[in-house]
Amino acid sequence: MLSYNTPISVNGQNAGPTGGMSARLPVKSVGNNASVNGVSSNDAVSGTGRHAPKEQHIWLVTGPAGCGKSTVARYLAESLHWPYIEGDEFHPPANIEKMSAGIPLTDADRWDWLTALREASIRALDQGNDGVVLTCSALKRKYRDVIRVAPYFTPNLHLHFIYLDASEEILLQRVLARQNHYMGANMVHSQFEALEPPTSAETDVIPIDVSRPPEVVMADALNQVLHTIDGIQKDQSE
Repeated sequence: MLSYNTPISVNGQNAGPTGGMSARLPVKSVGNNASVNGVSSNDAVSGTGRHAPKEQHIWLVTGPAGCGKSTVARYLAESLHWPYIEGDEFHPPANIEKMSAGIPLTDADRWDWLTALREASIRALDQGNDGVVLTCSALKRKYRDVIRVAPYFTPNLHLHFIYLDASEEILLQRVLARQNHYMGANMVHSQFEALEPPTSAETDVIPIDVSRPPEVVMADALNQVLHTIDGIQKDQSE
């Protein structure tokens, strides 16, 4: 079992242990062989005339129970033609049993789960994908820091968080309306008690208001992703 001890610096931030919507919105594909604004990540050329390593991205959709992580992440992955990783599927049975019984997870319950998500993301990129989209509640900064270790030895790997933000009351209503999910309504309050909303110091986090209609939220998330990728590609071409 991992423990959270002394953090290390990753891109100026501290990192932790090293161990169904039917809406379809217009999108410009940025898959393995496509482009954003005509610039393909596979065709980037460095100032020396040599092909530079392609830029790769991990987009982590985060937030408390009921915020719509899976809905938004699946939409992004489908639109971008990238693999999608559902964080809940990586929980060991013991974690699922605790949450099903309304028992909040401890830090010790989460370390191996977070590390598994990080490693699964890297494996997806190692298969040649330009990016990967995954879900994870990542309620505390130190949980987000575990994922931030991913680009530590890979300068061309960019990590981004999309934080889905809404009030406890709104999310409670949504969880109460869900069917056949192990995360009960009582877990919403416990997650808000543990929640450390991202601060302005976490510059890799994009907050999105999810109190709006789902199609608006998905369009906003996709636009933010495309804008961010486009900015990185322009920086790399200069």
